[in-house]
Amino acid sequence: MPSKVYLAGPEVFLPNGREMLARKAELARAAGLVPLSPGDLEIPPADTRKGFGCAISAVDERMMLEADAIIANLTPFRGIAADTGTTFELGFMCALGKAVFAYTNVAANHYRRVVAHYHGEVAMADDGHLRGPDGLSVENFDMIDNLMLHGGIERRGGTVVVGHAAPDALYTDLTAFEACLAIAAERLA
Repeated sequence: MPSKVYLAGPEVFLPNGREMLARKAELARAAGLVPLSPGDLEIPPADTRKGFGCAISAVDERMMLEADAIIANLTPFRGIAADTGTTFELGFMCALGKAVFAYTNVAANHYRRVVAHYHGEVAMADDGHLRGPDGLSVENFDMIDNLMLHGGIERRGGTVVVGHAAPDALYTDLTAFEACLAIAAERLA
């Protein structure tokens, strides 16, 4: 029986989100996996926006419970780090002991993105920690995102694929996704 893989990422927010999710699902099927995607949601009606949001959360969690693995798109979204919903989903799957894989379309690691955020104004403080001009410490672990994300994946035997998409294709270039998908399909076989 083919493994079920939950496809996590910020694609749901794109103007062509349905198209992107359908393409990723098609690629997953071609790799011999059964895709589970937030774009496939059948959301029960709710009386409030908060209720509707909670309904979406519940459906996503049910899909993750059903999945054997996750492929998470950790391309920075609306800032220097991965989409917060995607990071929750990745943590959820790690906690369940499921197979975890991820990719990013930005080659600059987390440290380099934080330094860019601070316009290069990161320095060693008297306490021996790198700090930004606001006094906050800056982690430098050669990881693509926060150490809990990258470390959590690799410590569980997963893989993080680092791509380098053009700025206008950060969320539509599927090169790194396809490489990650191939690794996941091989390991889940």
